[in-house]
Amino acid sequence: MIAMILAAGRGERLRPLTDTVPKALVEVRGRSLLERHLDTLRDAGIDDVVINLGWLGEKIVERVGSGSRYGLNIVYSPEGDNVLDTGGGIHNALPMLGRDTFLVVNADIFTDMPVPDLELPTDTLGHLVLVATPNDREAGDFDLHDGRVQNSALRPLTFSGVAIYRPEFFTGCEAGRFSVVPMLRDAAGAGRLGGSLYDGLWADVGTRQRLDAIDPFFRAK
Repeated sequence: MIAMILAAGRGERLRPLTDTVPKALVEVRGRSLLERHLDTLRDAGIDDVVINLGWLGEKIVERVGSGSRYGLNIVYSPEGDNVLDTGGGIHNALPMLGRDTFLVVNADIFTDMPVPDLELPTDTLGHLVLVATPNDREAGDFDLHDGRVQNSALRPLTFSGVAIYRPEFFTGCEAGRFSVVPMLRDAAGAGRLGGSLYDGLWADVGTRQRLDAIDPFFRAK
């Protein structure tokens, strides 16, 4: 399986830290988020990784290069100054992701989650790993019943940023900037989105407050 790490975001809510460091290279407990993900992917037996690039993307290339030091083959999907959001970024990288199912990981999460190891049923377009909605969020994203992601009014669970997709999930999409979230809601409504719940360590490092909460070094500064 090929993996893609979404690493193009600007990280506005982590400024001024991300004025000079891409969000994917923010360090948590002494190691960057991106490199933690690379180690996890390698340990799971994944060899090939695609990383999309946006804000300060050249610093990511300088840090991880070809991926050889991590035991990986890394290629890049540059987006320049016009970052394509989650859906657009994945769609742009499809030629690099092959014809089989592929894994996508948001760079800005801190977790000990193992890489999902599963086969998608033929009627399923994707599989999301969900987590309990953090206390600092007013609502989650989805519900989960019998291994199927569902839209609901309660929305007790949050998308972790880890997913497996079929390339066909993006059939009909046009090049450009767009979020994957409306597509996920449509697939869930059609009963074509699988899911599982992860109850281990997971945090979205989207704000300085969240970073402080999981890293004593930053909290002490």
